[in-house]
Amino acid sequence: MTEPFRYIRSLETGISTSQWRYAETHAEAIRSAWRQWTADRPEMFNGRVLLLAEGAADGDVFQGRYMAVDFAAFLHFMRLGAPDGTTRNAFGLAGLTSADDALLMGVMAGHTANAGKIYFPGGTPDLNDVVDGQVDLEGSVRRELTEETGLTLDEVTLEPGFWLHEDDKRLAFLKVVRSRLDAAALRAEILGRIRREARPELSDIHIVRSHADLVPERMPAFQLAYAEWWLARRR
Repeated sequence: MTEPFRYIRSLETGISTSQWRYAETHAEAIRSAWRQWTADRPEMFNGRVLLLAEGAADGDVFQGRYMAVDFAAFLHFMRLGAPDGTTRNAFGLAGLTSADDALLMGVMAGHTANAGKIYFPGGTPDLNDVVDGQVDLEGSVRRELTEETGLTLDEVTLEPGFWLHEDDKRLAFLKVVRSRLDAAALRAEILGRIRREARPELSDIHIVRSHADLVPERMPAFQLAYAEWWLARRR
């Protein structure tokens, strides 16, 4: 049986200047869908994000190139577009793990594009994640962890490398992040911090200790796959 995750020691991911044909050929459909989506969630912002134009793993090294695209076009492709075999959302996740070996995931707030979904802190990289011409997914994970949970980097330990899960539209690069607190204390600490924010990205923190804590209808496939893989490895 093929393992659902593979270990990636390092990433070599630059920037492509090529234009995205999907955005050009679906321009009117993208504008129409964006009007509909923002009517429901007017807080959504059509900024620039980074989408993988091409890339693959060679052993434990991943090499690829990203392109900058409008969030509206990105969202249309991810929700409605057909896979093209190369273009994928390649993003980092902070696999937050407590001292008593539980997983802690965020519940996305109602004003976000993925309202109600449950998954680790993380997100699609953007231009802030470009360092010296390279897309810094580890930096993206660090930034998203702090932005979403309020945890600082001196409060956690990040394990080397990533665990990669692939599907036809996504490459989820998961970095294990360990806390010195047990799950209950860590959840309480995070909730205390995000409740002081005017508009937090998360509405709650969900703890996974066993299969009974999985919520398949609200967890994206990559998140459910990791939780099931992690539970199986604990046996």
